[in-house]
Amino acid sequence: MPRTRAGAAWVALAAAGLLTVALIIFLAQNTRSTEISFLWMTASTPLALALLIAAVGATLLTLVLGTTRITQLRRLIRKRRH
Repeated sequence: MPRTRAGAAWVALAAAGLLTVALIIFLAQNTRSTEISFLWMTASTPLALALLIAAVGATLLTLVLGTTRITQLRRLIRKRRH
């Protein structure tokens, strides 16, 4: 069977659904409050929220660094073509 866009979309949707269920379970099991200190700031927040914020921050940092590197490589390729 050849792969189709509809099939790929279905697989992506199923994976997103499973990740959502796992995230809901994670949030429900980690509701205990924890204290977080960073520099002069202190906050008390549920553990799950703190971990999710850290994960989103790490993801955004990775995306910024990856985008920067891809841009550098594209510029280098364009210079070498001309």
